[in-house]
Amino acid sequence: MKKLVMATAMVVAAFSQAHAAKPCEELKTEIAAKLDAKGVTGYTLEIVENDKVGEAKVVGSCEAGTKKITYRRE
Repeated sequence: MKKLVMATAMVVAAFSQAHAAKPCEELKTEIAAKLDAKGVTGYTLEIVENDKVGEAKVVGSCEAGTKKITYRRE
C-alpha cells in the first residue's frame, strides 16, 4: 500500500507541475479523480498559500505557482 501511495504521489506531482497555471479548484479536482481511480482512499487534499505548506506533502502547484495543493493521509 505504501508503494502505491508513493507512486501515486509521484505521478500526481509530475502531472501538477505541468499545470501550475491552472485554477486551484480545477487542479484539486483532477488530482482527486486520479487518486480515486487508483483506489486511494482516506486522504485529504488542501489548497494552501506557499508559506503555509509546512511539513505537508505537496502534490500540486496552481495559480501560477502562488499556491500549493497538499496531500495528507487520514
